[in-house]
Amino acid sequence: MSSAAVGRPLRIGIVVGEMSGDILGAGLMQALRARYPDAEFEGVGGPLMLAQGFHSHVPMERLAVMGLVEVLGRLRELVAIRRRLVRDFLDAPPDVFIGIDAPDFTLGMELQLRRAGIPTVHYVSPSVWAWRQNRIFKIAQAVDLMLTLFPFEARFYEEHQVPVCFVGHPLADQIPMQPDQTAARRALGLSPTGLKLAILPGSRAGEVQRLGEVFIATAQWLRTRLPELEYVIPAANEERRLQIQDILARLAPDLPVQITDGRSREVMAASDAVLLASGTATLEALLLKRPMVVAYRLAPTSYRIMKRLMKAPFISLPNLLAQRELVTELIQERANPVELGKALLRHLRYEIDPDKLQREYSRIHEQIRRGASERAAEAILEMLARKQKEKAS
Repeated sequence: MSSAAVGRPLRIGIVVGEMSGDILGAGLMQALRARYPDAEFEGVGGPLMLAQGFHSHVPMERLAVMGLVEVLGRLRELVAIRRRLVRDFLDAPPDVFIGIDAPDFTLGMELQLRRAGIPTVHYVSPSVWAWRQNRIFKIAQAVDLMLTLFPFEARFYEEHQVPVCFVGHPLADQIPMQPDQTAARRALGLSPTGLKLAILPGSRAGEVQRLGEVFIATAQWLRTRLPELEYVIPAANEERRLQIQDILARLAPDLPVQITDGRSREVMAASDAVLLASGTATLEALLLKRPMVVAYRLAPTSYRIMKRLMKAPFISLPNLLAQRELVTELIQERANPVELGKALLRHLRYEIDPDKLQREYSRIHEQIRRGASERAAEAILEMLARKQKEKAS
């Protein structure tokens, strides 16, 4: 490696924009440190990365914004942060820069840094196969290597001659093929018997604002039909807990609900069904083999723009991976208490064959269980070795 040649530690720049990226970044840091124990990491990272000694120039929360219209309200701040990060990396160039997800933020950085001679990697493909497909041309200019979590994404890049490696998803490596519902209930202090619904309205304030009241109203609708049903809501942080508690106090003060501090994976594992916002949590629910109903809501203007540009037939990861409607997804106005409640009842009353669903989930789990962090680290280091060899020749 070039860092070894100059007698200094490998320096790696990483920028992540939300918790799912923090999970990927932490796993990648571990895999790279297994090969280069003195490697140094800096940029923007979350709590899992910080716990491993990552130096974050900016709190990750400043990048966590969702929706086209919502981004516009924070655009000036986001542009200033990106300008500062680019300047920092140009002043002290890392051996490689890795943008993890957050493509509207990180791809612009990658383009500038690559033009300055810094090798660049993008980890987690933007949804170019689904919408705004012309982004592939910018990606081709911005990255030396694209790392994809899913096989259908890699095929798209191969068709467009963009260097790519399908690495699988770290969550598929972490979550066992047969999750233990009883152990999850015990760990959370829940009764070992009885029907339980996990409710996950999202980890961002905007998501909880858009879906929290709808999800609580759905729980109220279900309560009149399944009085024995219990509810568990994992709060991503103290702010989300207060937000959820406020909704419960206003709409359903008597709802038998337990709010946990985080532990969303255990909450889903302990449940009989999951009601959740579209996002990475839907993949976790699939890997945990949980029946689910997925909801998605954006600000009206953001949704109208997205709908015009959208090419894919689905929004949720389980359906995209299955290439068919494996789970129910309800969007915008259809994400209402009655439709959500009816879809959940079908699972809670076993009207949908749970064994067939389990088999489909397991097939997808095996497909993306590839040792993702290790494969990603190997692909990055191989790319750097090739570049060093080309530079020397």
